Amino acid sequence: MPVKATQSAASERIVGTMNGWGMLIVNFALFVGAGFMLRMTGMVGPIHFAGALLTLISLVLLRGYFTLQPNQARVLILFGAYKGTVHSSGFHWANPFYSRNRGFAPRKYSSPSQGDRNRAGRHPAGSGPGLQWLSTKLSLRAHNFSSDALKVNDKRGNPVEIAAVVVWRVENTAQAVFDVEDYTSYVEIQSESAIRSIASRYAYDQGDEREITLRGGADEVALALKEELQVRLLKAGVVVEEARITHLAYAPEIAPVMLRRQQAEAIIAARKIIVQNAVSMVHMALDELDQKNVVKLDDERKAAMVSNLLVVLCGNSDASPVINTGTLYT
Repeated sequence: MPVKATQSAASERIVGTMNGWGMLIVNFALFVGAGFMLRMTGMVGPIHFAGALLTLISLVLLRGYFTLQPNQARVLILFGAYKGTVHSSGFHWANPFYSRNRGFAPRKYSSPSQGDRNRAGRHPAGSGPGLQWLSTKLSLRAHNFSSDALKVNDKRGNPVEIAAVVVWRVENTAQAVFDVEDYTSYVEIQSESAIRSIASRYAYDQGDEREITLRGGADEVALALKEELQVRLLKAGVVVEEARITHLAYAPEIAPVMLRRQQAEAIIAARKIIVQNAVSMVHMALDELDQKNVVKLDDERKAAMVSNLLVVLCGNSDASPVINTGTLYT
């Protein structure tokens, strides 16, 4: 069975347009000329026909004006053919038959007033409540996408909740428009997929000494997430500026158990440090007593002294001293 060839990525072409203010003067002159021709005689004739035609042309030319703000671009599409992209900001005039939209895509938000109008322009009259127009104007500014808290199994199979913020921008407008259906939805879906993939590669915490974990290796995990996203979003002409985890926690069903485990591990680690330091202090005390000939102790009394000192140093509460009023051996 023959394998279908993979479609190549769209190539962006930067083009220029005519100055909108200059064309506005020309457009005004055409209107004045058309009005003059229509008023020249009261009889209908070639001059009136030419005036009416000039008026129609002037009205059609009005559709060619558009403005671009800094870090905005417009993709020029003429009857389905890509003609280039305008990047320069200002007041422009281009072929009035260039498309104002590039079709429509499924609406993500349930209400037309929540986000979709800002993202893709006005709602098409005949496209239905679940669709929206996609404008030929694109924003080249940096965008923030903050994912919801996703429940994922980490490397050890523990369910965790994870969320991240992704800073991205469009670099190749042709790929963003022609290689994917809706690049904003594409970024959101691929970002959530990448977050799930990264979370499953690392353990939440308590890995080996050199093992990177989600909680302990924030910088390394953020770099891995950025690289994963860049590979996924390259097809859409999108550049990932930054990606970082914003929320990380155990899933509610295992959070109490994991909290107790963390508390137990913290107590054990603290006890280990206390015992190590206590042994060092006891050894130093015995050495000082022996070197300065304060008192001579046999092995049995040294063992008793070590036991008492360790109880005092390692106990959870203050020790109550017992004063021996007799001899050392009674």
